[in-house]
Amino acid sequence: MKKEKYGMKNIDFRSDTVTFPTQEMRNAMSKALVGDDVYGDDPTVNELEMTAAKLLGKEAGLFVSSGTMGNLLSIWTHTNRGDEIITGWHNHIIVHEQAGIAQIAQVMPRVICHDNDFIYPEDIEKNIRPNDIHEPHTTLVSVENALSNGLVIPLDIMKANYEMAKKYNLKVHLDGARLFNAAVSLGCDAKDIAQYADSVTFCLSKGLCAPYGSVIVGSKEFIDKARRHRKMIGGGTRQVGVLAACGLLALKKMTKRLKQDHQNAKYLAKELNAIDGIEVDVDKVQINMVFFKLDKKKINEKEFLKQCDKKSILMNPATDGEYRVVTHYWIDKEDCDILLKVIKSCLKTTK
Repeated sequence: MKKEKYGMKNIDFRSDTVTFPTQEMRNAMSKALVGDDVYGDDPTVNELEMTAAKLLGKEAGLFVSSGTMGNLLSIWTHTNRGDEIITGWHNHIIVHEQAGIAQIAQVMPRVICHDNDFIYPEDIEKNIRPNDIHEPHTTLVSVENALSNGLVIPLDIMKANYEMAKKYNLKVHLDGARLFNAAVSLGCDAKDIAQYADSVTFCLSKGLCAPYGSVIVGSKEFIDKARRHRKMIGGGTRQVGVLAACGLLALKKMTKRLKQDHQNAKYLAKELNAIDGIEVDVDKVQINMVFFKLDKKKINEKEFLKQCDKKSILMNPATDGEYRVVTHYWIDKEDCDILLKVIKSCLKTTK
């Protein structure tokens, strides 16, 4: 049975951040017990933070407004002004977070460049600064899983990176915006990934249907310090249990159904790959993202975009000629079929 879309008139493939809260979440919001979170009095927020920490095998959690805030607070808390961190050249903290780590945490990134955006143990070891008066101190490694390119880093690489970092007394932060997608792809629990990081940020609003928020988890000492930083940048909230209630349902229920989004993405990739004029690497579809290119000699791109608009299909513009579509709770197989039908209708006829 097709889900009621709460006025969602579009088939929105732009991201899994576009998800509307479910009816159960809306009901939970209206009944949530609340208090002043700055005082630590909001019972629903407290429950969310404890649930998240336990789920990921950490001591404590902190509810924050976004993944961007979570990453900033984590890196800021782990480092001192003027430190250098090791991270990937396409990681979210480098590309999409307005250089917050430089502006506010005042640390410098040393980026690793690989075609797949992975970081390997030898990269860490090679890029640690020596104890030289002319150079900054390396104090942190920041990694992602899943990556923004849709790939998932295997557990053995996560483990090797963590062990290398610890060999040199470095902290490790994991930007796990889509951590639960990565866990589904790897066939493991989220805590199996989180064990290879000192702190983890994950989003409740990416694919899990919560309308707001992310959670940071780590040691109690780390979270206490991060909480002070959160207050400093205006992240302290009051009766935010109405939103934390959605986060609890996201963790308890929505994480259990992510496999369906992955299946829809793989179905879409397979069907796209069967169309003459579409380039897609099916093996790289590991979570809920599909990347594809149009052969403009075989497919009329202008007509494709026109038909997408006509059918109320939303997608982000192509980047370097490559489109990205993201499946989520509000995208079902029927929606994928509509996109496939539109693409097929734009195939150029050969004379």
